[in-house]
Amino acid sequence: MIDLKRNSKKEPVKATGLRTRVSSSYSPNQKEDFKISRGRFSNFLTCKRCFYLDRVKGLDPPGTPGWTLNETTDLLLKKEFDYCRERQIPHRLFLENDLSHLVPFDHPEMDNWRNSLHKGLMLRHKDTNIILTGGVDDIWQHKITKQLIVVDYKSQAKLGRVDKKDYLDDPYHEGYKIQMDFYAYLLKGMGFDVYKTSYFLVCNAKRDDDEFNKRMNFDEYLVPYNWNSDWIANKIDEMISLMNNEQIPEPNPSCKNCAYSEQYARLVCNSVKDNREQVQGNLF
Repeated sequence: MIDLKRNSKKEPVKATGLRTRVSSSYSPNQKEDFKISRGRFSNFLTCKRCFYLDRVKGLDPPGTPGWTLNETTDLLLKKEFDYCRERQIPHRLFLENDLSHLVPFDHPEMDNWRNSLHKGLMLRHKDTNIILTGGVDDIWQHKITKQLIVVDYKSQAKLGRVDKKDYLDDPYHEGYKIQMDFYAYLLKGMGFDVYKTSYFLVCNAKRDDDEFNKRMNFDEYLVPYNWNSDWIANKIDEMISLMNNEQIPEPNPSCKNCAYSEQYARLVCNSVKDNREQVQGNLF
């Protein structure tokens, strides 16, 4: 999509391709603390060049519109679980899935931990200046062991039932598992005992209803996932090493953003070169 830069009044303004907030860019070997979100870490794993140009060089990439229907599903689910959290009672899904020993985790920082834009879970990586952050959708607790359970809400629309194995094996959901690994890593680093099994709460909109009639029906699935955070620390070390390097890394050969940018620059540069040659020909 083509993204236009707009001001607070939603009026189009000049786009520079660079972020204006200095603190959002990292200077190699800087001493000041710098936050890296779960999403930026995922970008590093996906394409190191895109990550570097974003975080270190301060490029402002085109955005995408918000997923307002998904956000609404998340909001309503949070209201349900907060009702149970306040009363420390099992949610209806717990009873339906033989998980009556669980309750939503009650903690004074819960709203902050769910605020991915401004706060979220926070953990300093070792003795570095890098602060890792991530906004978790929810956390449940085992009533007996007191261990915490990481939960992520997912909304989708596909025909048929959601097969739990197929859901986790889907290559497009690989990032979902990284997300869970990362949240568990943060919670462990913050001193919490985290249960080995996390859950994706998948809300699947039913596409085989006969009518819309101002409503959309969903099936709900709890997809268990045994997270593994053993690999994360080393990858974060690699990420920091890259950020402290002055050299722009090679792109992921499969990165469509990099391929598009390269073709775009090539066409524009050739066009400018042709125009200059025509002007020089006319002058002489």
